[in-house]
Amino acid sequence: MKRLAAVAMLCGLAACATPDTFVAADLEPGRLPTPDTTLDIPGLGPCTDNPDRRLHIDASQPVHVLVHGCFGSSGQFRGLAQVLAFHGQQAACFTYDDRAKLADSAAELRSALTQLAARSRVPQVTVIGHSQGALIARRSLTDTLAEPLPARPLGLRLVTVSGPFAGIEAARPCGRTWLYPLTLGLLPFSCYVTTGPKWADITFSSRFIREPGPLAAPVFDHLKIDTDERNACRRTEAGRCVESDDIFSLDEQRHPAVESGPRVKRVLVNAGHVEIVGDKREAPMKLLGVLQAEGVLRPTPPGQALAFERLLSQVYRDERR
Repeated sequence: MKRLAAVAMLCGLAACATPDTFVAADLEPGRLPTPDTTLDIPGLGPCTDNPDRRLHIDASQPVHVLVHGCFGSSGQFRGLAQVLAFHGQQAACFTYDDRAKLADSAAELRSALTQLAARSRVPQVTVIGHSQGALIARRSLTDTLAEPLPARPLGLRLVTVSGPFAGIEAARPCGRTWLYPLTLGLLPFSCYVTTGPKWADITFSSRFIREPGPLAAPVFDHLKIDTDERNACRRTEAGRCVESDDIFSLDEQRHPAVESGPRVKRVLVNAGHVEIVGDKREAPMKLLGVLQAEGVLRPTPPGQALAFERLLSQVYRDERR
């Protein structure tokens, strides 16, 4: 029975993020600089679900690259991209197979960043990853990958949000190799069926988790945003929580090797796992506050406060209801 219960725990992995069930429209231009370059880079495109995945940017201005979690897509970060656009900041979204090995996805992201640098004049790239995307974003900027970093000087900044850097607790049975023969191979098979090839990367005992690797020299800082998700609720009915937003504990998000060094700053936010990045029901006000305080998101011009409120009510449609 204990072995069956261990296998059943894997069902919790399906809750790592909210499935993206809507198709995002094209972004309004906001205060963005006029695009002067069109790039066709695998995995890197606009933060919408538009089938045209080419990236249209001002090649001399910084770019924010957003990395979604599992069950996500580029459209999941349409809201955050629109907020950046309102403040005159460009965004691109990295899309990947969320069941693939995390190291493979990180290598694909690294390749996309290298191509972006080689084919433009962007002076700085800020990589922002949420949930599983946080693991991929950080690994892409470490010295552990064979894929080279951009050859020319380029400022790289890393922002991770709610990343399970200590491994996903629901996947703990998958990391207990001594259970494999006792379950006649059922355990690793169930791990694979549930999460795909990435199952071997997300456990506490995996090399991916145990050896996160040092940040590469061009990365000038890492803003690590952890979320205290206890008692967070994603959806209520009649005053009762029917869908929890408590996905990753603080223990799952902490890792000494990831947090060590002068380039890392940790910020703790009391927010649910989806609440922190927002969805169609709620704008990510806590995250936006942190990003502005840390200089990732530009300050909202005083005369544009009301316009910004209107934007939030349009992008996060149910937030003001």
